[in-house]
Amino acid sequence: MRKVVTDDLDALLDILPLHVREPLYQQPDHSDLIEVILDLGRLPEARFPHRELVLNSQEVSQSDIDYVVSRIGEFTGDNRAGINHTLHRISAIRNRQGEIIGLTCRVGRAVFGTVKMIQDLIESGNNVLLLGRPGIGKTTMLREVARVLAEDLKKRVIVIDTSNEIAGDGDIPHPAIGHARRMQVATPTEQHAVMMEAVEKHMPEVIIIDE
Repeated sequence: MRKVVTDDLDALLDILPLHVREPLYQQPDHSDLIEVILDLGRLPEARFPHRELVLNSQEVSQSDIDYVVSRIGEFTGDNRAGINHTLHRISAIRNRQGEIIGLTCRVGRAVFGTVKMIQDLIESGNNVLLLGRPGIGKTTMLREVARVLAEDLKKRVIVIDTSNEIAGDGDIPHPAIGHARRMQVATPTEQHAVMMEAVEKHMPEVIIIDE
């Protein structure tokens, strides 16, 4: 059974300007929201599983973008930021001067039941590589893999969280990864060094890596 157990959608909608947020709450399927697109000088858009929606006739201004940026965590080397204690991700588009002129505000969800189809592989102890196009649930599955390995199989699990994509923003990992531990990576170029540090200093039986 697939069951969405946490997405804390209000936390994402609360960072949006009022004229973007209110039309979203008026949608009967707003709980199915995938992402909100804010590009300077264009109309704000929302993307749902089977449709796209223009949220307002007012073009996105620089003050709208600055408003969102001021209410989220810091952008790291991969141009991603998050919201503390959630799985939501905000990705930035910058101009040639490095100024943020576009935002993709993507809803992060934890889903139980996704690991069932590969549970026999997970329990085998073999290495597993998940491949697929963006948005099909690879990271969602990795979260539950971490939880199942750490809690059900009692393994020492460390998540190398390069973009805080798996365990969310902030210093405390999201409950979706269960008892697994999480090591954050300051910039993508340091991922390998953090992986080595995990092996040398923290004695994991399993390492989980996104991207």
